[in-house]
Amino acid sequence: MEKNTLSARAPSPWLPLLLAIAIFMQMLDATILNTALPEIATDLDESPLDMQLAVVAYTLTVALLIPLSGYLADRFGTKKVFFGSIAVFMLGSALCAASGSLFELTLSCVVQGIGGSMLVPIPRLTILRVYDKSKLLNAINYAVMPALIGPVLGPLAGGYLVEYASWHWIFLLNLPIGLLGFILGRNIMPDVKGNDTALDFKGYLIFSAAACLLLLSAESLSHALPPYFALLPLCGGLLFARRYFRHMKTASKPIYSADLFLIRTFRLGLAGNLFSRLGISSIPFLMPLMFQVAFGFGASLSGWLVAPVALSSLLVKPLIAPLMKRFGYRTVLLWNTKLLAAFIMLLALPDGNSPLWIWIFLSLAIGACNSLQFSAMNTLTLADLRPQQTGSGNSLMAVNQQLAISMGIVVGALILKNWTFLIPASSGLHSAFRMTLLSIGGITLASSLVFKRLHVSDGANLTRNTLS
Repeated sequence: MEKNTLSARAPSPWLPLLLAIAIFMQMLDATILNTALPEIATDLDESPLDMQLAVVAYTLTVALLIPLSGYLADRFGTKKVFFGSIAVFMLGSALCAASGSLFELTLSCVVQGIGGSMLVPIPRLTILRVYDKSKLLNAINYAVMPALIGPVLGPLAGGYLVEYASWHWIFLLNLPIGLLGFILGRNIMPDVKGNDTALDFKGYLIFSAAACLLLLSAESLSHALPPYFALLPLCGGLLFARRYFRHMKTASKPIYSADLFLIRTFRLGLAGNLFSRLGISSIPFLMPLMFQVAFGFGASLSGWLVAPVALSSLLVKPLIAPLMKRFGYRTVLLWNTKLLAAFIMLLALPDGNSPLWIWIFLSLAIGACNSLQFSAMNTLTLADLRPQQTGSGNSLMAVNQQLAISMGIVVGALILKNWTFLIPASSGLHSAFRMTLLSIGGITLASSLVFKRLHVSDGANLTRNTLS
């Protein structure tokens, strides 16, 4: 049974605004950095092809700490945890701005990720606990719609700040936004606690070790290291993963229950999320690098060419529900994955002298396909969960997404480095990017095989109602 220190009065109608600010800050931070990476690499005297370390450090930290959000909220209260997350996020942002090396930047991104991991789950959990169910949909929609502007503004803000100020400002920008969250949160955020303060700490450590070692194995391949540097963490990661699957069958209260994996749509949704994001997640990282490093475009122009991905993703949202109702989940996911793979491969055709409208069209097309893909995969994953499974299932899906983003960036950087090594320098760096994009498109195309295992009737219970 949960306790709410503000139960005597109704929740503030401005609480969704706090969630909107949190999502906006996280989404802005996630998209603003990619545009600035080439300039940061130059300033830190590093290769732009090594800068994925900073991005992966953030996304991996977020992924590993998401499972703790519910436990910390129950133990310490949503208000304390939310303010703590903002404070740590702002501290990490300040440390990122003060970094003088890639190592320092990577460590600072870990600190930032610690705060970022709680920024969105805590206010979202608070809304779920204090709002009446009849008002939940409007509250969440009110929070999400303004926050979707973040990915559109991120590449543009990153480009202009880098070009006309310095890259440090992409991190310092978080400080006034975080301060606004502090000011509003003092009177808006209720302090909700719960009695369920148990944590499967053993299972959490095993799960985290498996994720870290598997990602470390992939990251090791992108460096000039002996093969056993990748083989050892790979074997260790697989052993820990096997150990966790055994643990969750015997633990009394595992973080992720084994019965989740008995649900076919949940299994396929997670697998589809993981494998399709391996290709998709590398594109926001690779495109700014190609524009600035291979073509010599300015950071602001690079931002304008990347921003349409997020813009079309936002604009296509109203069309998703009718498409799902008309064609069904299996058909949409199968063909949309193939279409997305084709558009990624088409990125390999133009060059630095091609008309800009070609790049803008491809960005818009990829963004539209992305939006459809993510909405379909996410809703299908949760479609057949029972009410008591939704919390754990939603948490695992969020962790899976963050891990897939981390792995996708690592895989993209690894493929690019390998093609850079294999292709003669006389062919130019763009040739390596071309082959990388074709490879990423191939990975995305292969991921469509997961969706072949779906039944025609899968997701029918969702299309009978409005798809969110």
